[in-house]
Amino acid sequence: MHFKNFVRAVVCCIAVVSVTSACSSDGEIKYRYGVFLGASPEDVKYMEEYEKIVIDAQYFTTEEIAALKNSGHTVYSYINLGSIEDFRPYYKDHESITLDVYENWEEEKWVDVSKAEWQSFVVDELAEDIIDKGVDGLFVDNTDVYYHYPTDEIFDGVTNILKGFKNLDTYVIINGGDTYVTEYAKRYSELDSIMDAENQETIFSKINWDDETFTSNDSSETTYFQEYVDMVSSYGKDVFLLEYTTDSKLISRIDDYCTKKGYTYYASDKLELLAPAQKKGSQKK
Repeated sequence: MHFKNFVRAVVCCIAVVSVTSACSSDGEIKYRYGVFLGASPEDVKYMEEYEKIVIDAQYFTTEEIAALKNSGHTVYSYINLGSIEDFRPYYKDHESITLDVYENWEEEKWVDVSKAEWQSFVVDELAEDIIDKGVDGLFVDNTDVYYHYPTDEIFDGVTNILKGFKNLDTYVIINGGDTYVTEYAKRYSELDSIMDAENQETIFSKINWDDETFTSNDSSETTYFQEYVDMVSSYGKDVFLLEYTTDSKLISRIDDYCTKKGYTYYASDKLELLAPAQKKGSQKK
């Protein structure tokens, strides 16, 4: 995961009427996909042109999400399967089952997903609460916990949670998770039980974490992830790309690739995935 919202404290302070007003404008939907995990309800005006949007629904009300959907948007919500951030209100409740600190995100720790306590909470409480707000699906982060802790117990924990999400009759997008998804496909020769789509970050772009700048990815990494998303696609799953770049030539390359493959992309100029978006990184409908 390459994103966090650094302004959580103010997200919930926006009145519902402001969102309803923003969504009732004549904004035409021009772009296919936008990932706005760092956005708050007051940023809805910047999302008007995007057909499918990803937000963190924990910081939006049911009415705010309904306003987005009523104006023609498909709304997916972030949910963290494999780690927990210390700003979440339920952090202390589950701190005892956390593992190591998440590299590059010091406020976050990996979670022992093999624990029934966590599986029950994420599926039966957190996911249900998010879905009850009216979102169209879940954008599931940190199945990569299996990459960091590659045991059968962790694999089974991730699987139980994903199957739990699917049993809630919602659209499930896995963000990243190549090690886990590849292993699941190898074991069971199907992906229907755990996912509907893949969102893969940085196939073409790369984040320099030392100074949080963007560059092009190594060719070997690009090839690896292209082969990975092609594998997921071969099982009939949708593919989304999330890139981090302001390079027009690289964006053109991404656009050509996705057009050829029938994939969907969004190229952000902000690591935190804040709104407004750069138009040149937005895939036209």
